[in-house]
Amino acid sequence: VHSQAKECNGVKAPIDTSKPNPNEVEFDNLYLDMNGIIHPCTHPEDKPAPKNEDEMMVAIFEYIDRIFNIVRPRRLLYMAIDGVAPRAKMNQQRSRRFRASKEGMEAAEEKQKIRQEILAKGGILPPEEVKERFDSNCITPGTEFMDNLAKCLRYYIADRLNSDPGWKNLTVILSDASAPGEGEHKIMDYIRRQRAQPNHDPNTHHCLCGADADLIMLGLATHEPNFTIIREEFKPNKPKPCSLCNQMGHEVKDCQGLPREKQGKHDQFADSPPMAEQEFIFIRLCVLREYLERELTMASLPFTFDFERSVDDWVFMCFFVGNDFLPHLPSLEIREGAIDRLVNIYKNVVHKTGGYLTESGFVNLQRVQMIMLAVGEVEDSIFKKRKDDDDNFKRRQKEKRKRMKRDHPSFIPGGQFSPQALGNRSSPQAISNPRQAAFEMRMHDRQNSTTSSPNTSFNSDGSPSLAGGIKRKPEDSDSEPEPEDNIRLWETGWKQRYYKNKFDVDASDEKFRRKVVQSYVEGLCWVLRYYYQGCASWNWYYPFHYAPFASDFEGIADMPSDFEKGSKPFKPLEQLMGVFPAASGNFLPPTWRKLMTDPESSIIDFYPEDFAIDLNGKKYAWQGVALLPFVDERRLRAALEEVYPDLTPEESRRNSLGGDVLFVGKHHPLCDFIVEQYKTKNTEVVDMPPELCHGIQGKLTLNENAVLPDQPVESPVPMLRDLTQNSAVSISFKDPQFDEDFVFKATILPGAKKPAPVLKPGDWEKTNNDGRPWRPQLGFNRDRKPVHLDQSAFRTLGHTMPRERGMPGMYANAVPLGSYGSPYARPLLSGQQQIPKLLSNLRPQETWRGPTPLFQQTPQRTAGAAPLLAWNRMLQTQNQYPPGQYQGLGGPMVYPQRPEDRMDRGRQV
Repeated sequence: VHSQAKECNGVKAPIDTSKPNPNEVEFDNLYLDMNGIIHPCTHPEDKPAPKNEDEMMVAIFEYIDRIFNIVRPRRLLYMAIDGVAPRAKMNQQRSRRFRASKEGMEAAEEKQKIRQEILAKGGILPPEEVKERFDSNCITPGTEFMDNLAKCLRYYIADRLNSDPGWKNLTVILSDASAPGEGEHKIMDYIRRQRAQPNHDPNTHHCLCGADADLIMLGLATHEPNFTIIREEFKPNKPKPCSLCNQMGHEVKDCQGLPREKQGKHDQFADSPPMAEQEFIFIRLCVLREYLERELTMASLPFTFDFERSVDDWVFMCFFVGNDFLPHLPSLEIREGAIDRLVNIYKNVVHKTGGYLTESGFVNLQRVQMIMLAVGEVEDSIFKKRKDDDDNFKRRQKEKRKRMKRDHPSFIPGGQFSPQALGNRSSPQAISNPRQAAFEMRMHDRQNSTTSSPNTSFNSDGSPSLAGGIKRKPEDSDSEPEPEDNIRLWETGWKQRYYKNKFDVDASDEKFRRKVVQSYVEGLCWVLRYYYQGCASWNWYYPFHYAPFASDFEGIADMPSDFEKGSKPFKPLEQLMGVFPAASGNFLPPTWRKLMTDPESSIIDFYPEDFAIDLNGKKYAWQGVALLPFVDERRLRAALEEVYPDLTPEESRRNSLGGDVLFVGKHHPLCDFIVEQYKTKNTEVVDMPPELCHGIQGKLTLNENAVLPDQPVESPVPMLRDLTQNSAVSISFKDPQFDEDFVFKATILPGAKKPAPVLKPGDWEKTNNDGRPWRPQLGFNRDRKPVHLDQSAFRTLGHTMPRERGMPGMYANAVPLGSYGSPYARPLLSGQQQIPKLLSNLRPQETWRGPTPLFQQTPQRTAGAAPLLAWNRMLQTQNQYPPGQYQGLGGPMVYPQRPEDRMDRGRQV
């Protein structure tokens, strides 16, 4: 639930986020895994992409505003952008970026080919936009894009601290791409180090924004009792416009270049997809912990049961199913219930193990070996069942296709006579020129009926032959072509075939198999340490594309699992050389780029133009394994030594590792302390006073490019004005430091209060005791009464709201016309009644009590001022989205353009 912004004369009034959270819960800290925000804002899938980098930045601002409006943190906002990742992660990054480059070029070539074919047949397509394809690979540390993003976020934070009352007492920490580490793990490292401080509040309510599934595991690993994840609600099969003709209802490969049919009486919204705000969901880890406690509790153990330790074991077992650093074991597929299988084996074996598998991120290999060998005993039956299930699924699909083919009508009228969906209450359209429409349908039907079937053969004169037919083509058959499976895991000898095909060695090569298992065991230990203690080694990585079998985990108890100490991360440009394909070399300095393309380069083999993708039993290419050569770190560094002198000062700056920056506004208790450091020009590292900042501790040092009070903050986005009346301040921040051998304890902290239970005894069953169907608790307040609309209200909704633009029956996602002043409200059609404000009494509207932020004030037209942007002119005249207009998450953007006249810069009008 979140408040809707009011709009007046085309200008959206910001929401007062200092008011109580409408979700009836108050969060202390909000953590943003920024890469999950950057990607959908720069290359969205369900709406037109931003036209340039400036629009991308504004879209990111809008997205953060939306999340902030929902969560409303009271103590801390932590923004973490992915920095240089550990070597173990770089293999996956390399695979993703090579795939993205290859698929992008293939898609562009296919689109151009289809376009030429359609135009050659006389099809109608809109003119091709002259626009450079956005290479999403630039969202990698070390690029100019990420450097500019950090500058834009510093400006955004300063503006919000100056103007938004919800940010008044907030501490903001920005960890940009120059700070090494993945975004989510920088967040976890911050939480771990704060938990180890005496001033930490054990009942802090954390909220983490991100879509990755591993965030759930990371949240559980903190052992914080109040941890919530907010993420976009996944809605499959969302409609997307064809990128050739911009029409809905088909993909590029099916485009025929047909003229657009008239939609509705006045043809409104014909070219624009149905727009709706992205909805978000909360994942409450305290509820998941309740389910896990029910699932993992074991009686009659030879040792004391500890739920926190069993949660750590559950997180560890999930790594076998898949993670970002290791391939999953062949016998464990999550869609086949692998997690449930592992839990059942764990419960059966734990009596023999004599204890838990893990402790604060360290693995007991002897006990893990017992679990793995128990999985290995049933591997053969798992593979056979997988084959049976796959065959049964294909058989059902084939029967379904036959039924659909049999029941499909031989002729369906098209055009104006095409069938309409039942329940469509829009006014019927008069048929124009019915004779011509009927003639076209008859001619189309005649052409179809005279077209010969693929099985028909012809005589020399062109007439159909009755003698015989030709062999049916594979694409006309009922079954889809499938890649050849040389492994055949369901047949005897699967282990020998697997090692021969995947590793090119004999299964009898015990030494090699031992080496693969050793690397995989090291990986398991590294990943668990990464989740619970931080990065154990920046250099370690799994050096194979495939995993061993569970039955190979014999004798692992004696394998070493220590890692070298003192390892350092790559520098940003070095990482770019390790993960980028040659096609993305334009983000690198010229001489560095040449190493990727010059045939005489000593590392040219790291950058293949094409590469194989092993489907490895999967159906789609994105599920397969990209067979790329691993980067040899020593060879890469040796080659780069020769081109390091060619770096410009700006490139050298981007190639250096940075740190976090802390921001506060003038009302924050810490503000005066930070300002005093700048006034005295104290170059020493000072401890952050925890009593001034909600118990947060760390080290502070002066920042070279600091945001300082009474000094203007220049806008890096041309369409946004400078901040001339700044009162915010920034300073470099470093987390509390510990000895390298320090162990962060994975336990509930003393003084932590267990949240009130959400689940009731009846919630474990499909039905409650009185026979009513089970319904989960919605929201954070179990006593909250749901809003009720009577039948007359639903009838009014059904009569008033057009159904053709949205999913049938999904009233909850539609915004009542005029009720909230929403920019998504459609203009009323001729003769259509405005919907009564049925929902206006459900929640009071938010009002704004502070100064409007500079980049949300509409400038007056003055001499020397640039004309308003297209979307501002549009907002002053109407609330309708023209086709192709870029829209922000909260509707059309209302950021004014910066005046060209330097005398007018920063003036509030």
